[in-house]
Amino acid sequence: MNAVTLSDLRKPRTFPAVSVLMPTHRGARRARADQIRLRNLLTEVRRRLQADARVAPGAVDEVVRGLEAAAGEADLRHAEDGLVLFATPDGEHHAFMIDQPVDERVVVDTTFATRDLLAADARRPSYWILSLSDRCARLWDGRDGDLAEHTGDGFPLDGEAPDEQRPGAAEERHRQVVRDAVHRLEAVLTRDARPVLVAGVTRHQAVFDELAGPQITIAGRVDGAHEGTPAAVLAELAQPVLHAYEDLREVAVLAELEAARGLQRYAAGLQEVARLVEAGRAEHLVVERGYYAPAVRTDGEVVPVDGPPGALRGADVVDDLVDDLIETTLEYGGEVTFVSDGFLVDHDRIAAVVRF
Repeated sequence: MNAVTLSDLRKPRTFPAVSVLMPTHRGARRARADQIRLRNLLTEVRRRLQADARVAPGAVDEVVRGLEAAAGEADLRHAEDGLVLFATPDGEHHAFMIDQPVDERVVVDTTFATRDLLAADARRPSYWILSLSDRCARLWDGRDGDLAEHTGDGFPLDGEAPDEQRPGAAEERHRQVVRDAVHRLEAVLTRDARPVLVAGVTRHQAVFDELAGPQITIAGRVDGAHEGTPAAVLAELAQPVLHAYEDLREVAVLAELEAARGLQRYAAGLQEVARLVEAGRAEHLVVERGYYAPAVRTDGEVVPVDGPPGALRGADVVDDLVDDLIETTLEYGGEVTFVSDGFLVDHDRIAAVVRF
């Protein structure tokens, strides 16, 4: 799962696009119980679709078959903490295991319920490491404690050997390598934006700082020569740098909200945030991971109601308004940050920095 996959999953689908989310148990001993629970959820999907006048009988069978196919791709004997299944009437289906708990629910809409995938992706820090040496630049794909070399988009990059007889040739070659690395990294970040750690000796990092543009967010540095450093060692060296970056980022979220409040570019609470998000004005949406809110559309307005997602039925029901706001913010080019439950206690669990 990466930024490209998540972006594609957020796109509108043919109704009914069905999402099934279910908490699972680690360990093979509980797999049987999870299988029974999943079978009951698929029975609920069929019952809900059959009761919905907007869904043709043939579409019911296609969606359920798609969910069954997706379930078959998920090995519950090696489950993590949550299972997410998607299916549409045109045969599309997906299955994801994620390493954070989800609330059990069935969502029927024109889009998939991707909020838990986004939260899981946000919870598992992803980053790039650009490793620089005299004549080489390597890009590493980091996800939590896992690190793998990115071999594409022009990486790894090897510079040609310089004419050692010409004064300044080695320095000129190195600057060209870094310049090419910056351009290629910027292209990668255009479709998969992440913070970047720069690994290299001081003079290599100095050249990078000089040539890098503002679209590259430097999360930190791993000092030293790492041209031949194994991935596992480089990942270990990166962890304290990433932890420091995440701590600062969480504090910065609250500071950003307070600054936006002073500039009258701040909104908090579900209804106020919903109005601004749907107008395309949310620049940065901040939401607690465990916040869900079903709602009903009435006279052009969305009114939150009490109850768990999926408890209400009807054409005007929004299973989870928070999920819709997350997806709408992203579609308008905004940023979404998930924080721990209780972190936004003074902001009514959801807040936004608005563009104007």
